[in-house]
Amino acid sequence: MDKYRVRLNQQAFREINDIFAYIALEKLSPENAKGQTNRIWEALKKLEIFPQSHQERTEGKYAGKGYRQLLIENYIAIFRIDESNKTVYVVTVQYQGRNI
Repeated sequence: MDKYRVRLNQQAFREINDIFAYIALEKLSPENAKGQTNRIWEALKKLEIFPQSHQERTEGKYAGKGYRQLLIENYIAIFRIDESNKTVYVVTVQYQGRNI
């Protein structure tokens, strides 16, 4: 079984940091912030195996362009797969309520 490399672009890194900051500072819950972002990181790491098993993106600006989505509790990660390089590129990680 081939493993894929998982790469996040700068926007996705910033978004995960923003999720942490929002929960830790705005909601005054640093422990919950750490737990939530850890769950996001663990879910993204699992894209190393069978990233094709996640559904294609069917709405928003990434729809119909070969992107897939991974639901992580109340968050969504949108990614594309480069089969030739066995790499998954995560382009955004956001709260599901946003229109992406």
